[in-house]
Amino acid sequence: MLNLIKIKGQKKEDAANANGKPPAKKQSPGELRLHKDIAELNLPKSTRISFPNGKDDLMNFEVTIRPDEGYYVGGKFIFTFQVPPAYPHEPPKVKCKTKVYHPNIDLEGNVCLNILREDWKPVLNVNTIVYGLNLLFSQPNDEDPLNHEAAAVLRDNPEKFERNVQRAMAGGYVGETHFPRCM
Repeated sequence: MLNLIKIKGQKKEDAANANGKPPAKKQSPGELRLHKDIAELNLPKSTRISFPNGKDDLMNFEVTIRPDEGYYVGGKFIFTFQVPPAYPHEPPKVKCKTKVYHPNIDLEGNVCLNILREDWKPVLNVNTIVYGLNLLFSQPNDEDPLNHEAAAVLRDNPEKFERNVQRAMAGGYVGETHFPRCM
């Protein structure tokens, strides 16, 4: 009896291959959830999603944010998302590819967003993360920084912080650090 079930399964697979299509890859629960999250995305006009490796690789994608308010208006910031197989039980790994002068993003692209760490819950989704990233640009937080120097300037001298942001986005130096143009 067991052999008949195995033979029947093999016949289905052979029939699929005969149509010229490779057998369908079974999606993990994380991939299924991510597919749902992406289908339900409600991105602001200033935000785009792309799949550099093609739509077959949903687990790795990029989000581009062009803030339309705040210190970073006019800038273009690209974030990479690497979604683990255990998603949504583990958060995606998010990095900023664009070097930016920001209290919550360090010079290596690490992002300080609490929902990507200790406050992650499986009910959260990609849309929530994108919303949080947009919020970092409209309301940078000097109380939980990765870039302590930028946080201190924001806290102590907001006008100087704004000048530093503009200089960095234009492709200049802030202190001894050079920032590529991102406008």
